[in-house]
Amino acid sequence: MIETAKRLLERVSSWPEEDIEKLEEAARAIEAWRSGEYHATEEELQAIDEAIAELERGEVATEAQVQAAFAKFRGA
Repeated sequence: MIETAKRLLERVSSWPEEDIEKLEEAARAIEAWRSGEYHATEEELQAIDEAIAELERGEVATEAQVQAAFAKFRGA
């Protein structure tokens, strides 16, 4: 199994950058799952900061908007 992984990793250098980024994301997710500790990416931290800023500005969904979103995703 280790040899298979080594051969795969040797080929990664020829992949497009966006595919390498996906592999990095997957590897981080596996590490987090194995260690029980998750470290957010810079993009995730920025999204969290923006969400907090929206809340501080009072930009929250109404109860009706929340219900409509749930209904949409439930296929109702």
